[in-house]
Amino acid sequence: MRGTEGLDLSFEKLMVFGGVENMNRSNSGGEIKIGGGLGGGQRISEWKDIPVELLLRILSLVDDQTVIVASGVCYGWRDAISWGHTHLSLSWTTLSKKIADYCHDLQELDLSKSFRLTDRSLYALARGCPDLVKLNISGCSAFSDNALGYLTGFALKLKILNLCGCVRAATDRALKAIGYNCNKLQSLNLGWCDRVGDEGVKSLAYGCPDLRALDLCGCVLITDESVVALANNCLHLRSLGLYYCQNITDRAMYSLAQSRVKNKPEVWASVKTRCEEEGLTNLNISQCTALTPPAVQAVCDSFPALHTCPGRHSLIISGCLNLTSVHCACSIHRASTAMPRLAH
Repeated sequence: MRGTEGLDLSFEKLMVFGGVENMNRSNSGGEIKIGGGLGGGQRISEWKDIPVELLLRILSLVDDQTVIVASGVCYGWRDAISWGHTHLSLSWTTLSKKIADYCHDLQELDLSKSFRLTDRSLYALARGCPDLVKLNISGCSAFSDNALGYLTGFALKLKILNLCGCVRAATDRALKAIGYNCNKLQSLNLGWCDRVGDEGVKSLAYGCPDLRALDLCGCVLITDESVVALANNCLHLRSLGLYYCQNITDRAMYSLAQSRVKNKPEVWASVKTRCEEEGLTNLNISQCTALTPPAVQAVCDSFPALHTCPGRHSLIISGCLNLTSVHCACSIHRASTAMPRLAH
């Protein structure tokens, strides 16, 4: 079969460098015997006869393209590969149909920067890989919001989705589909998707209550309405990127600050001893030039895990010269301990 040369080479490599213990070549025909003892062990005359465990070991030595080629050898190999390989990282797109056909249990897939990833590719993945939990299709600009919406209608288990730079597909229409279908979503990267607006973000906020990380950097159309919706509905939000979202004002900051007490008093009452482990731990408001120090300080005071001190920057305010007076609690504490005490 064309394309199996890589399998032959990896098989020989595994044999030569001791990948399998207790393998002894017999005196007849170059066969390989796995295992010793009185039972004689299992004999292999070619790589097609190897057991599942050894097959997966060999495939761990080859690239993803060879894995897909191997999945077409026979039904047994297809089932073994589908069972044993739940993560693939591909930089080419012609095998998307093969993935959908043979890797039905695939949970993680990286197709980032696959510039030829089309609507047909996403349609195939939607039908063939319904168990996807983590999908990275960042930097792909050839597929539409229709295809992305279709995919989310099947991939209902998605928890992590990276759409950074998917400027054609990441629209409010697509985000409404994500919000409707993917209620388990925890992390979404929409960086530099400049067609995203308030309607789309609000759909996410209403439909994805378990959202933990959201990157909206460069989403220049969004306003305070988006942040208010997130503050009121995404109670577990820990990371929010708003870089260069210059329509964001103090109203958004105060809504974040107030959300801690207003929206989930029962949660905070049970975690008083873990205050730094809950709520926002990362906030990027660089280049949000409409913000003022009191509003940002309110956010910083509400979430002790946000730091402006050296080495712990998790509140990023670069490009906002008017916010240089904002300080986290630990920096204030450090300054107070450094002050000389008055003699009595």
